[in-house]
Amino acid sequence: MEHLDWISVDDLEVAVRIWHPDAPRTLVAWHGLARHGGDFAELAHRLGPKWRVLAPDTPGRGLSTWSSRPEQDYTYAAYARVARALLDHFALGRVSWLGTSMGGLLGLRLAAEPATADRIERLVLNDIGPELAPDGLAELGDYFSRPHEFSSFRDLEEELRHHYAGFGIEDNDSWRRLALESARRLPDGRWSFHYDPRIVAQFVHDTPRDLWADWAALASPVMVIRGASSPLLAASTLERMAETRPHLVTLEAAGCGHAPYLDRASQVEPIRRFLDAGER
Repeated sequence: MEHLDWISVDDLEVAVRIWHPDAPRTLVAWHGLARHGGDFAELAHRLGPKWRVLAPDTPGRGLSTWSSRPEQDYTYAAYARVARALLDHFALGRVSWLGTSMGGLLGLRLAAEPATADRIERLVLNDIGPELAPDGLAELGDYFSRPHEFSSFRDLEEELRHHYAGFGIEDNDSWRRLALESARRLPDGRWSFHYDPRIVAQFVHDTPRDLWADWAALASPVMVIRGASSPLLAASTLERMAETRPHLVTLEAAGCGHAPYLDRASQVEPIRRFLDAGER
């Protein structure tokens, strides 16, 4: 991260991590359910100085405010308000959007709704689609509905390596950095993760949505990345997505589940080619 900016939405302060702030083109990169914008550091580094990467921390995560109204503020409708505020703050008429998991569903929503569809130039969905495997979704909900507290930092790191094995991270230094950026100390001296445990409110209070209708409404070019062993985005779902969009660009990330961390050339270079196609 080279710069940190803030936007205000209602009474929430939202942190926006920025790489290459003077770059000529902009990519909004939005993280998954219990992560934060710092996950895109390697992606931004590999994309290089041509791309300004804006990576917000969704409210309740990372450096952003924890809400006093989780049932209102930890929902996709609220995240969409934050996204619109981000686009307005940076005066982005049209922009490329990359979203991992939750961030991908948010991008899909914005690109499908008439009020914001024109603002999404190109859309990259990282291990997410309009249909989610029920078992994988249930496992996700169950995991984050339980408190995670650890007596030592090493215990936290061990659990993080286990739960996020699907990221496909290959070296110990990267795991250690991820743990350092994911931890917070509790008042009693123990450790927990950086996010507000109440973010699971979205599983209870969010309004069900026809995601296949959103998929059908897309007008912008789309790329979908799928972890080769993803428990959330089935290969059959990706096939159906491709059938309804003949020009869909796809990438299967070997050695990954949910969700590829986008930290290596084999993942970033295809994204770069897809994004660069928008300049032609």
